[in-house]
Amino acid sequence: MSDTPFGFSNPDDDPDRRKDEGSGSGGAGGGMPFGFGLPGSGGSDNPFGGQGFDPAQFGQMLSQFGQMLAGMGSAMGSGGGSGPVNYDIATKLARQQIGSVDPVSPRTADAVTDAARLAELWLDAATTLPAGASKVVAWTPVDWLDNTLETWKRLCDPIAEQVNGMMLNGLPEEARAMAGPMLGMFSQMGGVAFGSQLGQALGQLSKEVLTSTDIGLPLGPESTAALLPAAVESFGEGLEQPAQEVLVFLAAREAAHQRLYSHVPWLRQRMLATVEEYARGIRMDMSSIEDLAQGLDPSALTDPSKLEEILKQGAFEPQTTPEQKAALERLETMLALVEGWVETVVADALGERLPGASALTETLRRRRATGGPAEQTFATLVGLELRPRKVREAAALWRRLTTDAGTEARDHVWAHPDLLPDSSDLDNPTAFVDRVIGGGTGAFEDPIAQLQATMEREQAERDRAAEDGSDEDRTGDDSTS
Repeated sequence: MSDTPFGFSNPDDDPDRRKDEGSGSGGAGGGMPFGFGLPGSGGSDNPFGGQGFDPAQFGQMLSQFGQMLAGMGSAMGSGGGSGPVNYDIATKLARQQIGSVDPVSPRTADAVTDAARLAELWLDAATTLPAGASKVVAWTPVDWLDNTLETWKRLCDPIAEQVNGMMLNGLPEEARAMAGPMLGMFSQMGGVAFGSQLGQALGQLSKEVLTSTDIGLPLGPESTAALLPAAVESFGEGLEQPAQEVLVFLAAREAAHQRLYSHVPWLRQRMLATVEEYARGIRMDMSSIEDLAQGLDPSALTDPSKLEEILKQGAFEPQTTPEQKAALERLETMLALVEGWVETVVADALGERLPGASALTETLRRRRATGGPAEQTFATLVGLELRPRKVREAAALWRRLTTDAGTEARDHVWAHPDLLPDSSDLDNPTAFVDRVIGGGTGAFEDPIAQLQATMEREQAERDRAAEDGSDEDRTGDDSTS
């Protein structure tokens, strides 16, 4: 995808995030979530900034805005515009972008079911976690959209709510008092903008994802393993691997994800809650609104083309907070641990049975490194890039633990979130393995000791994030002095 769908990207504090393996993945650089912001250029009149608040001009702007919003709502056929994101518009635009699709043929559906059944049989010997999918389905892009939309709502709503709230809170007090109930129109306008961009992104993504867990998160219904045969066929073109082997390989990855998310009860909730936690930490320097608003031309609100340009500008930069950095690191590490565990288990299950399994694993890694559609969408949604280096390190840790401690000890690590390795353990897997099987076993099994270690680790992460923020502030002060 050439255009970033939501425009959300955290200001990049980590240089590895850009240079790792020459990756070109990721979202837009430094825009607001969903690319929504006030303009910084235009006419010379300013309704609420600069030389003072002009009630007459602001009232005219609100009137024009209301007329434009009513017209847009009618034109888009928006019947469900309540909430931070207009999902009616998102769904319609996504379906338009998908276009007409042929239903999955019974023969193809049977092939998916057979591949999943074989993969589950082989996985039984590679992990202690039992099968997690009670149903195997073959989805079209429309099926993927319909079955993942509820999870996207949970991911997108906290971000959109936070952005909408910051936009409204940024209005001068006098303007807010005058606007009164008209403020709701700003929220509705934000819902339309967010919905349109989300719809375009999901429409593109639905045609290219391979499984329901392609981005690492459990997007689909619980206990349902899903593959998208059309995308799987496109993925296999030019790989010089038999189509059936490609299908079994991807079915094994999907089945392994389902085992993890089904039998680690806290994992699904923890993943999605961490995204919400990151969204709640979004902050902006609202003093910048006065400067940006000086160029706001109220007449632009009556011109849909100019309005579209305004919405795409993404004028505000989110302010990175220590809480956000800590949440982002936890989410990135957890995703890498999931992907690394899946790689390890699938390699053990298929390694001797599927000669091309290792080559297919490397193909997926390169796909991620060069910024595949799933990686681009997820990066622009939460500002996260699932870097290949992180996944490689996580896979190496799980491999080492499997070799030294066995499959049962490896899978037992998922019994509680406090038992999982953290980002420092990915850099030094030997110490983590020693804690599991060596001298640190007592602390590993003692919940009080484990809680104390977790509190110390989280405090260290906060201190490190705060120190990074102070360094950035000092750098900014030096550059302006």
